[in-house]
Amino acid sequence: MTSLQITPEGASRKRRDSVLKRKTAAAAIAVILSLVGLFCLLRSGDYLVVNQPERSDVIVALAGDHNDRRYWSGLDLLRRGFGQQMVLDVPGGQIYGHSFAERASEFVARTAGGQESQVSICVIAYDSTVQEASDIRTCLERMSPAPRSVLLVTNDFHTRRALSIMRSRLPQYRWSVAAVNDTSLFGVFWWRHREWAKTWFYEWQKVAWWRLFESWRS
Repeated sequence: MTSLQITPEGASRKRRDSVLKRKTAAAAIAVILSLVGLFCLLRSGDYLVVNQPERSDVIVALAGDHNDRRYWSGLDLLRRGFGQQMVLDVPGGQIYGHSFAERASEFVARTAGGQESQVSICVIAYDSTVQEASDIRTCLERMSPAPRSVLLVTNDFHTRRALSIMRSRLPQYRWSVAAVNDTSLFGVFWWRHREWAKTWFYEWQKVAWWRLFESWRS
C-alpha cells in the first residue's frame, strides 16, 4: 500500500489558498456591511419623519416655529376637522415691551378668522421638548372637556422624537403627529444641502440623547 506524502510546496500552497479564502470572505463581508451602512445612512433622514395625523380632540402646535409654518399647518388641520381645539405653544419671555404670548394672541386674532375662539395659547418655560411636555400637560389639564387624544404639529425632522417623547411622558393621551415641511431647514435627502445636513446632524444627536439617557427616566 502506497502512502501519499504532502510535499512542503503542497502544504505551503494549501496555506496560501486558505489565507486567500479567508481574506476574500472578510473583504466580501466588509463590502456588504459598508453597503448596508451606506443604505442606512442615506435613509436616516427619512427615518426621522413621521406623518400620520389622526382626528383628535386637540391639536398642539409645538413651540420653536421657524416661520409660523407649524401654526398655519395646525390651523389648516383645525379647519379640516382634525381637532376641536388648537393649542399654540409659545415660549415665555418678552421682546420690545410685549410678551411672546401677547404677540401670539394678537397674531391669532388677526389670522385665525372663525377659528379664533378655538385657539388658545400655552406658555412654555423651557426650550427642550422633554421639558415642554410638562407645560403641555398643564395646559391640557386646564381644558374642558378634558381631551383624550392629541395631534402634534411640528417640523418633519422633529416628528419622530417629539412623538416618542409625548407618548413616554404623557401616556394618558392618544398621540399622533403631522409633519410640517420646510425646505429651508430640512429635506430627507439631507446630504444635498448644507443646512439640511446641519439639521440632520443636530436632530440625530438629540434622538440619540433621548433614546440613551432620557427616555428611561421618569
